[in-house]
Amino acid sequence: MNVSPEKDTAGHRGLLFRLYRFYRDGFRQMTVGRTLWKIIFIKVFILFAVLKFFFFPDFLATTFSTDRQRVDYVMEQLTPSTQGYTNPVQGE
Repeated sequence: MNVSPEKDTAGHRGLLFRLYRFYRDGFRQMTVGRTLWKIIFIKVFILFAVLKFFFFPDFLATTFSTDRQRVDYVMEQLTPSTQGYTNPVQGE
């Protein structure tokens, strides 16, 4: 079966447009759902925007004064230490 690229992309655009219309019409007809979505967005905003300031302080900016010190600390935390590490023998 020969399918030309033009028909294939046109089919995808048609599918995307139908999906868009499906969701657009569904959201337009919602009554209770709109209120629930507003509550969800408010909760997400509170979780990510407001609580971030209280529970996630900028540790690197308060602990280190230069960018080089911050880079060194992050590299030290991300890369495994080789002190005390012995190569395991295969077969054991």
